[in-house]
Amino acid sequence: MPLPDRFLDELIARTDIVDLVSESVHLTKKGNSWWGCCPFHSEKTPSFHVVPDRQMYKCFGCGKGGGAINYVMELENLPFHDAVAVLAKRAGMRMPEFGGRSAGMRERREKILEINRQAARAFHRWLGVPEGAEGLAYLQRRGLSRKTLTSFGLGFAPDRWDGLITELAGQGYDKRDLLDAGLAISNKDGRIYDRFRNRVMFPIIDVRGNVIGFGGRVMDDSAPKYLNSPDTPVYNKSRNVFALNIAKTSKAGRVILTEGYMDTISLHQAGFDSAVASLGTALTEEHGQLLARYFKEAVIAYDGDGAGVAAAQRAIPLLEKAGLKVRVLRMHGAKDPDEFIKAYGRDAFVKLLDQSENQVDYRLAQIQKKYDLADDSQRVAFLQEAAGLVSSLHSAVEREIYGGHAAQAAGVSTDTMKLEVDRALKGRLRKEKKRQERRDLAPASQLQPKARGLRYENVRSAMAEEGLLRLLMLDPGLAGRMDGVAGEEFSSPLLGRAFDRLNLRAREGLSTHLAALAEEFSGEEMDHLAQVAAQPQTVANSDRAIADYISVIRSERLLRSGEAQGDALLLAAQKRYQQKKAYMEEKR
Repeated sequence: MPLPDRFLDELIARTDIVDLVSESVHLTKKGNSWWGCCPFHSEKTPSFHVVPDRQMYKCFGCGKGGGAINYVMELENLPFHDAVAVLAKRAGMRMPEFGGRSAGMRERREKILEINRQAARAFHRWLGVPEGAEGLAYLQRRGLSRKTLTSFGLGFAPDRWDGLITELAGQGYDKRDLLDAGLAISNKDGRIYDRFRNRVMFPIIDVRGNVIGFGGRVMDDSAPKYLNSPDTPVYNKSRNVFALNIAKTSKAGRVILTEGYMDTISLHQAGFDSAVASLGTALTEEHGQLLARYFKEAVIAYDGDGAGVAAAQRAIPLLEKAGLKVRVLRMHGAKDPDEFIKAYGRDAFVKLLDQSENQVDYRLAQIQKKYDLADDSQRVAFLQEAAGLVSSLHSAVEREIYGGHAAQAAGVSTDTMKLEVDRALKGRLRKEKKRQERRDLAPASQLQPKARGLRYENVRSAMAEEGLLRLLMLDPGLAGRMDGVAGEEFSSPLLGRAFDRLNLRAREGLSTHLAALAEEFSGEEMDHLAQVAAQPQTVANSDRAIADYISVIRSERLLRSGEAQGDALLLAAQKRYQQKKAYMEEKR
């Protein structure tokens, strides 16, 4: 059962989208709208547009768009009902109480969060009783203080098959609840038992303070070394970062990215409160976007082994794409930050951070390791690969500086390296020019939806359909002048659905802001509808505009109908010919 329309209308009316977006984006007013750098992708020139009178946002860089509900869904990775609940709490409104599938999903999420909270309490309590002595001793051997154990809520899972199941059963939760939360496992025989056993436990807490999952580490060399919660309705390892709930309040200005829980916790204990770690998976684009909301710079402090170097190489472009300035820490005499601090102390790590390499120098050094620069042919190969990297830099100053670094490493003049970089840059620009020329030769393609899953079969009709939608969004009173036209006449099913829904809302006296469609349309569809809504449109001479739009839609529909009839007649004629041909051959 969907949320009541009147409730959503009041919620949207009470939510000033400029105030909402300003909580996470610095906005500057220009005319009747506001602009800022998009929170969903990397950019230096603001292309994120907020239009208060239409209660919508649109990024002309990455394409994201929608209303207040979509914004919270995207920003906090929440489903529709949870995003509405966040806005309702913000607006001082009470969520409607009713049943149905959506309400059931929300109740399921809330139940899992409560189970996780109670599990975290149990694990932490077990760390302080005789049964958890081994876990406590292990964490203390790793140098963690009592204060750190409490700050991070660290715990211990007892060496029993049903320790947590029994503990939470006393609070009214059954085995199936723990399965749903990823805290229990069912084997092929149907037996259900604890997922985490005889491990020190690390609760994973999101930026809103909810316990969303767990990581468990063995205290010996057995495998697997780390065991993490599976994805659940409240937890996705590709969209969450360990310790960001603490790091987000840091004044350091730069996030320190480590490979694991222990490195992150050790750094926090040493006073580096901006350390975080990805959760048992390689860094993702979503991780980068999440970190970019809180920091401008990232220092990669991965292990110095081959796997750590490879992970750093993969992370650099993802972090840069999110808009972060990237530096890389290179540790000597220790394999990871935890070991380095124990061996050399906090001050040495501060110095190491300040001396961390620019990501370009780091990548040049990794390229250099592949070649023997004493061999002329390999030196040429190094310079060519280095030129490819340097030519990708946007600034001419950067290209000159880092080209000079590569030239110095290979023992050639900076002028020679500049020629090689310029050659690589010209090749890159040539390819981009050809791509642009291909786009320019097909102007109709520029009118197609940017989303891959959407396409206009009839561009002329779709432009008129977009016009009707914009007029309806701008002035719901115009619905009465659109009598007789329906979405089924539209060439675009998406635009037809949106028109029918907004038209119905207008006739019921409800808002026709784009935000009202958030529940019924996918994120990709909302992005495109925001693109439609963001185009210039005036309600002046609206009667003439409506008549013209409807005329185009219907004339194009008649053409399509005629073409379809012609195709059907042609197919029928071809079929008769084939039948006649077969008959004549049979007569012979």
